[in-house]
Amino acid sequence: MKDLKHFVVCGGGMMGCAIAQVFCRIEDAEVTIWNHRQKDIGSMMRQNMKELVAHGVMTEAEVDAIVERVVLVTDLNDERIQRADLVIECVPEVMETKQNLFRDLEAITSDDCIYCTNTSVMSPTEIAEKCEHKERVVGTHFWNPGHLIPLVEVVKTKDTSEEVMQATMDILAKADKKPIYCKKDVPGFVANRMQHALWREAIDIVNQGIADPETVDDAVKYSFGLRLPQLGPIENSDMVSTTLTYNIHSYVLKYLADNHEPSPIIVKMKEEGKEGFKSGEGFMKWDDEKIQASKDGLNEYLIKMIYGK
Repeated sequence: MKDLKHFVVCGGGMMGCAIAQVFCRIEDAEVTIWNHRQKDIGSMMRQNMKELVAHGVMTEAEVDAIVERVVLVTDLNDERIQRADLVIECVPEVMETKQNLFRDLEAITSDDCIYCTNTSVMSPTEIAEKCEHKERVVGTHFWNPGHLIPLVEVVKTKDTSEEVMQATMDILAKADKKPIYCKKDVPGFVANRMQHALWREAIDIVNQGIADPETVDDAVKYSFGLRLPQLGPIENSDMVSTTLTYNIHSYVLKYLADNHEPSPIIVKMKEEGKEGFKSGEGFMKWDDEKIQASKDGLNEYLIKMIYGK
């Protein structure tokens, strides 16, 4: 497959701007954002990079260079889109919108362009349904914040070719991301399946009155959560032995949450309009100061973990 140099991100929102920044890490890359209307993408990208500058990871000059490289277009037939080697869609999570976008892109781009969907929940196989060349559609799930978290789940649809999978993995690695190969198009892919298995148990512990929400979070933050960046669950199982894993699971699994519907406590909060940050109350109470501290704390932690700054 030819070298990939022309990158188009469809959607100029939070994730779209972050992903565009990522592709600017590739030398001589042409990076374009398509959005259905004019938008100040420069301000959004500068906001993303503000803390990186504050921590000495980037300079203001480097920020300026990235902002200047990314070009916004509003016409899907723009020549910058027509010469795309790889397109990533970051449009709203509406199946028909995504399907129609890829169908329209296929009609104007080259016969070897790769089409990536950044969906976190929808089936890339279904998203490719209206495409003639389904073998060139692949899932690329970036994690928010997209410019900081290294992981990208590269999801093979039932039709994606191995050549497209490998080319996508290679270019993401070249952009300093950590791509992982998801062999099957299943709901939740890899990481969200594990994340929400933890959420299900955490919420069930609160629902049963075993511990309050703050205690549940502290239990994660100050125990196994500390070692997760270094010691994943499969390696941990090997470390303690298959026999110990078997013995623990034989005893405890029957007591763990196995509900296939949202927990009653989540249903109740939804009905009461308790939407967390959005409403000021969820499991916990939030004001503007606490919300900002949570967001800033996450970014500070990520920058320290990734860049050592």
